[in-house]
Amino acid sequence: MTEPLKTADIQLIQRILPHRYPFLLVDKVVDIDGYSSAKGIKNVTMNEPHFQGHFPGTPIMPGVTIVEAMAQTSGVMIGVAMDLADKDLLIYFMAIDKCKFRRKVIPGDVLEMNVKTERGKPGGKVWKFSGVATVDGEMAAECEFTAMMDL
Repeated sequence: MTEPLKTADIQLIQRILPHRYPFLLVDKVVDIDGYSSAKGIKNVTMNEPHFQGHFPGTPIMPGVTIVEAMAQTSGVMIGVAMDLADKDLLIYFMAIDKCKFRRKVIPGDVLEMNVKTERGKPGGKVWKFSGVATVDGEMAAECEFTAMMDL
């Protein structure tokens, strides 16, 4: 029998990740399957500070923040799987590879970040992930990224 998939609400996310507004870029993580995969949810709103200067009059979520949202989703997945709430986890990018952007993400969109662990193990510091971000089932971005977990 398999364990049920887990969910992290905003309170648990803030107990795992050190990020805070305006750089906390994931609102909820669902379908957490241990160390394997998870889905992050980001409700994109006009009041986010990057929209003030990133194509004023035509607000578009910067690609780097989409990649960061995928990375934060991965951090929450590992944090839930390893029970790292309140443990002062820091996560650092080491590499971003095969990154492609396919559609604009704008205010009003619900960005879904599906991430998978490609390499890494409990107790290990270096992990590799792949991610695909979608809006209404349409791919917005995809990439692979490597991160170091530091406790």
